[in-house]
Amino acid sequence: MAERNGTMAADVCVVGAGPVGGALACRLAAAGVATVIVDRAKLPPMEHPDFDGRAYAISAGSRPLLDAARLWGGLPFPPCPILDIRVSDGRVGRAASKLFLHFDYREAGGDAAEAGPFGWIIEARALRMALNRRLHELPALSVFAPADISLTRTEAGARVQIAGGPAIDCRLVVAADGRGSRLRQEAGIPVTRLPYRQSGVVCAIGHEHPHRNVALEHFLPGGPFAQLPMSGTETAPHVSAIVFTDRSALAERLMSLDDAGFTREVARRLGGHLGAIRLLGRRWCYPLSAQYAARYADTRLALVGDSAHAIHPIAGQGLNLGLRDAEALAGLVLEAAGHGQDVGSPALLTRYQRRRRPANLLMLGATDTLDRLFSTDDRRVRAIRDIGIAAVHRMPRLKRMFMRQAMGL
Repeated sequence: MAERNGTMAADVCVVGAGPVGGALACRLAAAGVATVIVDRAKLPPMEHPDFDGRAYAISAGSRPLLDAARLWGGLPFPPCPILDIRVSDGRVGRAASKLFLHFDYREAGGDAAEAGPFGWIIEARALRMALNRRLHELPALSVFAPADISLTRTEAGARVQIAGGPAIDCRLVVAADGRGSRLRQEAGIPVTRLPYRQSGVVCAIGHEHPHRNVALEHFLPGGPFAQLPMSGTETAPHVSAIVFTDRSALAERLMSLDDAGFTREVARRLGGHLGAIRLLGRRWCYPLSAQYAARYADTRLALVGDSAHAIHPIAGQGLNLGLRDAEALAGLVLEAAGHGQDVGSPALLTRYQRRRRPANLLMLGATDTLDRLFSTDDRRVRAIRDIGIAAVHRMPRLKRMFMRQAMGL
């Protein structure tokens, strides 16, 4: 990577070192593309050395990017495969509905069945630790963190000025700086927001009986409740991540409970199939909303991940959509670089937007519809969705389509 008179030359500058931006930077640099990554936070404190209860669902379709970036093999704690998914409909305090869907990855058919599990649950700290290590291993990658920047973009190229540091002349800037993306705002790209008036409560539990690699999605009037299988630890051989949504006021009251009271509320929603449970690590609460950018590109600028879109967590696909953005953009950049072409050209950015925005909007619409359909106790709506569950159960082709979507294939 050339440097002269306080100026660096690079092909791509990624702004944001979260999972999506970090994976993209590692993928490009691993292939020899001169890349710079910048983040406002100092990277080591972003690691949480203690188990904190947070986890990511990584679909089968997202793993190739992490493999190519050599992040998957660097995870310090083993991922837990999801072999089965059970979807049911019910209400807290009553027996679960007799109507349910059971998805077995071996029934997905074709290349989906050959891909293996639906996905994996990995600890959030594990991915952060793998990223921080990998970001400093790659000769073609320069890291600036913590750092503030100013950005100038023209048809000829882009300049990223590091406050108190060098200027970076590059062909493409990637905005991976989150929902409130400053780069998106500076580019004047409008964003549409969909409030849900719900909050997501996240924690991890140890439990008496093994989860057998089964993920549970239980639809309740306040929002979906998910139990996701995790790898055990020395002190807790059977562990699951818990992610459930409820009306924000109720979620806040749940967070105010002591550990014993909170654990009882989790048990009410979970049922007794895992036996006695106990809280592990911290609990977290996040307000939920969806949003989508009017476009994914501007002059010398591409949006990826949450800077471009955010969806309801009902299907656990938010991070996976961002990783697929990164994979698509990386593929286009590597192709252009391999042919000596401009990696930030308008044609390349147009191809990227056409490849990703329709798919992301489709997933946003699907998750929004699912939340509105299932987060209600209206008898008429319940009747309609129960008919839908029964229909999918009886239609193997439709069921396989849902399985392929869950795998991200």
